[in-house]
Amino acid sequence: MITRRDFLRRSAAALAASVALPQVLKSQTLGSFAAPSDQFRLAIIGCKSMGFIDLAAFMKHAGVSCVALCDIDQKILENRANEAQKLWGSRPDTYTDYRRILDRKDVDAVVIATPDHWHCLMMTDACSAGKDVYVEGPAAHSLAECDAMVAAQQRYGRVVQVGQQMRSSDIWNEMKRVVGSGQLGTIARVNVWTNMDFATITGVAHDSPAPQGVDYNMWLGPAPQRAFNANRFHDSWRLFWDYGGGMIADMGPHLFDMALSGMNVTGMPLRVVGSGANHTIPGNRAETFDNLSVFYQFPTFLMQWNNVNIERGPFGMSRGIEFKGTNGSLVANDEKMEFIPEDRKMEKQSWKVTNNVILDHVGNFIDCVRQRRQDTACTIRQGALCAKYAHLGNIAARTGEALTYDPQHHTFHNRKADRLIAPAYRKPWRLPNG
Repeated sequence: MITRRDFLRRSAAALAASVALPQVLKSQTLGSFAAPSDQFRLAIIGCKSMGFIDLAAFMKHAGVSCVALCDIDQKILENRANEAQKLWGSRPDTYTDYRRILDRKDVDAVVIATPDHWHCLMMTDACSAGKDVYVEGPAAHSLAECDAMVAAQQRYGRVVQVGQQMRSSDIWNEMKRVVGSGQLGTIARVNVWTNMDFATITGVAHDSPAPQGVDYNMWLGPAPQRAFNANRFHDSWRLFWDYGGGMIADMGPHLFDMALSGMNVTGMPLRVVGSGANHTIPGNRAETFDNLSVFYQFPTFLMQWNNVNIERGPFGMSRGIEFKGTNGSLVANDEKMEFIPEDRKMEKQSWKVTNNVILDHVGNFIDCVRQRRQDTACTIRQGALCAKYAHLGNIAARTGEALTYDPQHHTFHNRKADRLIAPAYRKPWRLPNG
């Protein structure tokens, strides 16, 4: 079974060679030597897992230096700062409050790899402070925050990239070509799924004081006030509505990006129907769904999302997408793609991802920052669209009602669903309006 930790470990392994580079190569690992004027000074906000994986990819590119790290856990922060010094020859400054990083004039861009409930506020604050932003997915934790982030990028004109790395895969354009070529025939159904050991908390953890060195109040940030509990903290925060959205919010935006782009969808579906529960693991204390199905209706096709916590996915893939046409199916994920014809006389076709997707994705962001181009490989508008599909699915399942979202007026015209559009920020934090 593929766990989320396995998935992150696999991503980290892909960068192992880059992390082990000798210091003499650190400013000349890719491309030509970067002139002093091309120096790219980076800060990481949230450096426990994906933030440090991103940093390793950034440091493979010429002229990049990490000047600051931020994390609410002092132990993690010090360990990462020491690792950075060992790997790249310079120890970044450390902070527990991200706003101190935004005050610095020598920070060109920030990576935001925190729990989801912080993404919007940090991104909008960074844009306001004149920083460019690389933010991990899901872009935002709610529909309203998605809109606020798009508005902030437009208002401040910053370069923003969402960490939906599949867009930088060498089979991305091939996927779009095959889907758009007519080779599949009429595409009536798109199936999207993620099945992995993700949404399980079976042990009892009682409320307790936060661990020494953890700024728990800062970790909560705009989320509701509550006592510290280890089951709601590192790694497992994704399983609680105040901070995450389960499998569909974590892996969904990457896969929805493939589905929506392949079908040239740029807006909201006609209708969303969902059902979710925690049936697969006895005694599971997660709030988010370990068993979820969502239907998205469009004028000419249906898209379905499925996640189950204990089953292997279709086609032997723990996560993937299927464009199902009358002539055959195109099946893909972040590792490979295959055309499976309906006619057995036709040959299958297969492709494998051969490039380092994370490396190329952050490279695109660096290039856009240096050239002051806002057309990154995954813009905040596209990242927000994909995050919205995850939130639509969760809201439909949580309310148990068929829903139609009105993006012009930002409402479902449904009182129960409308209460889930925007979070109530804890004072003194305020929901950005863009």
